[in-house]
Amino acid sequence: MGLKSYLTKRVIYMIFLVWFVLTLNFIIFEVMPGNPLEFFAGRPGSLTPERVEELKRIWGFYDPMHVKYFRYIQNMLTLQFGTSARSGKAVSVIIREALPNTFLLMGLSTLISIVLGILTGAIAAYKRGGKTDSALVVGSLVTYSLPTFWMGMIFLIIFGLYLGWFPIGKTVSYWPEYPSGFPPPLFQTQILSWNLAIPSLEELVNRLWHLTLPCATLVLFQYGGFLLLTRATMMEALSEDYILTARAKGVKERVVIFKHALKNASLPIITSAAISFGFMLSGAIITETVFSWPGLGGLIWRAIQLYDYPILHVVFYVIALCVIIANFIADLLYGVIDPRIKYG
Repeated sequence: MGLKSYLTKRVIYMIFLVWFVLTLNFIIFEVMPGNPLEFFAGRPGSLTPERVEELKRIWGFYDPMHVKYFRYIQNMLTLQFGTSARSGKAVSVIIREALPNTFLLMGLSTLISIVLGILTGAIAAYKRGGKTDSALVVGSLVTYSLPTFWMGMIFLIIFGLYLGWFPIGKTVSYWPEYPSGFPPPLFQTQILSWNLAIPSLEELVNRLWHLTLPCATLVLFQYGGFLLLTRATMMEALSEDYILTARAKGVKERVVIFKHALKNASLPIITSAAISFGFMLSGAIITETVFSWPGLGGLIWRAIQLYDYPILHVVFYVIALCVIIANFIADLLYGVIDPRIKYG
């Protein structure tokens, strides 16, 4: 079976997975106890009985189950996400507002964690059994086991409260000298329905200043897993015969470790990295809450508290879709990294 046949089979498999995720998502919310109306109706004077009946008709409470199911599938596939049960705003608009902050925080922290974990894991494997190996492994296990909210609060107390080096929350400071509260962007453009603005240097530095503590918290928590995985796969690769042959030929040790051993040990790392990037849109609920970071993680937490099912429907679907696509990309990268892998 060639590459074309493999891609066709994988695409069909992805379509089946998307359908399964949508079906499971629909079933979970249907059997979940309670409904959003109970949250609003429980507040005295918030909803009249007439308004409750009207909302039930609008939201399709009286429709047959199969009608609800097919309408839900159609809406998700056509990106008709509806409106928030709490605010009345379009769900797509709400997610679009939180998405850049999550991309910035989770994308940067995940990338740094992967690079740092791979480099330190390779060093630990090369120095296996020594003090460097022990220090790296113990340090990664400690940071990996500490709760993120605890590390976040320690950072806030030390670097935010006592030393005052970093802000204690939000994504950017407010500048009273500007009419809009923010420095003017360098230029603005529009791509599809996204209004993009390139921030000024002052605003960019300020955003990075606010990003430091939450990003450091996530990096300390995440990099340990990549370190341990890289160390385990590298130790197995360093014992192979081709490594001994390369060393016997006089190849530099740095080339042996990072070009020969790491490349052949990278398949499990690619899988782990793909899953990490796939779950990137889930945000970091605890970290975003501690640092008041307005991303998708905080949005999920608020939606859970307020029984905002439309937002939860969409977020869970998008997260699952990203994971499926990330695994598909990882499968394609296997053949690029390791020519011995044949698509079939």
